[in-house]
Amino acid sequence: MRTTLDAVSLYVHLPWCVRKCPYCDFNSHVAAQIPEQDYVDALLHDLDFEINNIRAMPLRSIYFGGGTPSLFSVAAMCRLLEGIRSRVVLAPDAEITVEANPGAADQQRFCGYREAGVNRLSIGVQSFHDNSLERLGRVHDAAQARHAVKAAQRAEFQSVNLDLMFGLPGQSRRDALRDVEIAIGFAPAHLSIYQLTIEPNTRFYQQRPALPDDDVIWTMQESIQSRLSEAGYDQYEVSAYARPQQRCVHNLNYWRFGDYIGIGAGAHGKVSDNAMIERTWKVRSPASYITKAGSDAVIGETRRLVEREIGFEFMLNALRLTAGFDIDMFHRHTGLEFASVEDTVTLAVQRGWLSNDGHRVAPTASGYRFLDNVIECFLP
Repeated sequence: MRTTLDAVSLYVHLPWCVRKCPYCDFNSHVAAQIPEQDYVDALLHDLDFEINNIRAMPLRSIYFGGGTPSLFSVAAMCRLLEGIRSRVVLAPDAEITVEANPGAADQQRFCGYREAGVNRLSIGVQSFHDNSLERLGRVHDAAQARHAVKAAQRAEFQSVNLDLMFGLPGQSRRDALRDVEIAIGFAPAHLSIYQLTIEPNTRFYQQRPALPDDDVIWTMQESIQSRLSEAGYDQYEVSAYARPQQRCVHNLNYWRFGDYIGIGAGAHGKVSDNAMIERTWKVRSPASYITKAGSDAVIGETRRLVEREIGFEFMLNALRLTAGFDIDMFHRHTGLEFASVEDTVTLAVQRGWLSNDGHRVAPTASGYRFLDNVIECFLP
């Protein structure tokens, strides 16, 4: 199966971290030593296996996620990026992002990444308060968070994103705004601000911490949105705020229901062929992945979406965007006619949750607040 869209993104999963956070449900693993050489070999074998899906499409973005990708050495990152460039075409302005943990960050490594071709860093700060970081089980403290941001700026990256969380155990509205104020002081190009959610298969799910109630969390969110707007950050997605021309290209591809290849242990991919859309998951175990990469055995699961699922999954992503979606884009990215979801869109418009001017569908202010309810309307 091959993508029929005009460009594609690449996600690379680097699954190791120093310590598993109690709220994390990602495929991450703690190891005393990372088998860098073997894993880079496996990633490139996996990419060879996936190349048929890309055709000659240029990569619009590469995203190294984890785990903690910044644990990988400069030499490993250079070799990996060189291997990718030798196999696929990169768009001239391709965005290349590496996630970094302040507990595994230094300026020399950041400079090495930039020289290797990385042009965007996403730093998992989460909070600038030591007590909040301790409650979240993070390996870094507030001083290390500040140091990591400064190191990224001194390394002269084109774009730096800071990840923050709100609705934390014991957090007040004032605490949340203080984190945002400190982040604004660094003038990053992009901010990703997420509400802490409790996911199954996490330590927080088994031992649930006391979180602020829903009204307090909503007040936090409104205050954060207002302050970032004042500071010149445009909210273009539920959790994403950017300076002009600094939106995350890779994540926009997800939210617009674009195609992407996933390589790495547990990595997900999505490829479309007109109205046929296929999702794949690679095996989750790093040891098993290293052994199986480059063959069909590396695929842990494949699922071909049926028509009623395609419309729902499109809405699940596209309605996260404040601008919503172009009706023509719905057809291009799903292979379906807009008529397949038009009745449900009309129902949501009548409830005051969506707007539809005949060309674009977008969430209203009310729809954005009750987005889960809006998405539920499109459930198969």
